[in-house]
Amino acid sequence: MSNEAEIKLYRTLAETGDASAQNRLGLIYQNGEGVPQDDAEAIKWYLKAAEQGHADAQNNLGRRYKNGEGVPQDDAEAVKWYLKAAEKGDAAAQNNLGWMYQNGRGVPQDDAEAVKWYLKAVEQGHADAQNNLGLMYQNGKGVPQDYAEAIKWYLKAVEKGHTDAQNNMGWIYQNGKGVLQDDAKAVKWYLKAAEKGHADAQNNLGFMYQNGSIGVPQDYAKAVKWYLKAAEQGHAYAQYNMGLIYSSGLQDYAEAARWFLKSAEQGIADAQFNFGLILEEGRGVQQDSDSAAVWYSEAAQQGHADAQLRLDKMKDK
Repeated sequence: MSNEAEIKLYRTLAETGDASAQNRLGLIYQNGEGVPQDDAEAIKWYLKAAEQGHADAQNNLGRRYKNGEGVPQDDAEAVKWYLKAAEKGDAAAQNNLGWMYQNGRGVPQDDAEAVKWYLKAVEQGHADAQNNLGLMYQNGKGVPQDYAEAIKWYLKAVEKGHTDAQNNMGWIYQNGKGVLQDDAKAVKWYLKAAEKGHADAQNNLGFMYQNGSIGVPQDYAKAVKWYLKAAEQGHAYAQYNMGLIYSSGLQDYAEAARWFLKSAEQGIADAQFNFGLILEEGRGVQQDSDSAAVWYSEAAQQGHADAQLRLDKMKDK
C-alpha cells in the first residue's frame, strides 16, 4: 500500500470514529508523514481519539500541552491527559506523569508521587522510567539514597540502549558511587552515549580527556573533539569548556570569546565572568569596559564572587 493510500485509509476510518485511526492520523500530521506537518491538525485528531479513551492519544495530547505544540503550553492540561492514560496502564504516560510530579509541573512537586508512577512504568519495562527511577535512587529523592539500586535500574535501561542511562553509568564510575572508582569504565560508558549524539556524555567525555587520569591518558585533541560535538548541539557547559580550551590552551581569544558568549547567553555564570574579562582586557575582541560590567553583573547576580570583585574594582577606578 502506498503512503498516500495508507493516509486515505486512516482518514476514512478516523472520520467514522475509529480511535486508533484518529490517533495514527494525529501522528501522521505531527510528523509530516506524506502530508504537510500540521500541529493543529494533529491536535484535532488526538483529541477525538483521546475523548474516546484511547490511551496513546491521551498521552500524545498530554505531550503536546506540555510542550505547547499546536496548543497553548499548559502543564495542568498535560497532567490531566497523562493521568487519564496512566490510569489505563499506559507506561509512557505513567513515566511522563512521574516526571511532572518530580519537577512540579502542573502539580505540586512530590518526589514520592513521582516514584510511584515511575515504578508502575518500570514494571512494564519502560526504559525512560527505569533511568528516571535510577536517578531518584542516586539522588535520594522520594526514596532513600541507594547507589546499588540506582545502578540496577540504569543497567536495565542500558540493556535497551538508553543513552541517558549510559551517561549516568559513566558518572557512577567516574565518582565511585556504589562501585570502585574507575575512570576507564567511566569513559567506556560515556563513549557509548556520546557516539549516539548524547550532548552531556560528549561534554563529560571531553572533560575526562582534558584532565586525564591513570586509566585515561590526557588528550587535548580528543577533548576538543567531544566538547565541540556537544557545543554545536547548544550544550552550555561544553560551550564554556570550549572557551576555556581556546583561552588557556590554544590561546585563541577571539574563538574563546565566541564560545564564552554562547554559554553566557544561556546563563552560565562562569562564562559570563570570563566573557566579561575578555571584554575588559580587550583580548581577541574590542575592549569594552561597559559591556564587561554588564556581564560581570549578570554573573554576580548568580553569586559569582570573582565577578563581584571585578565590578567593585571597576567602581573604584
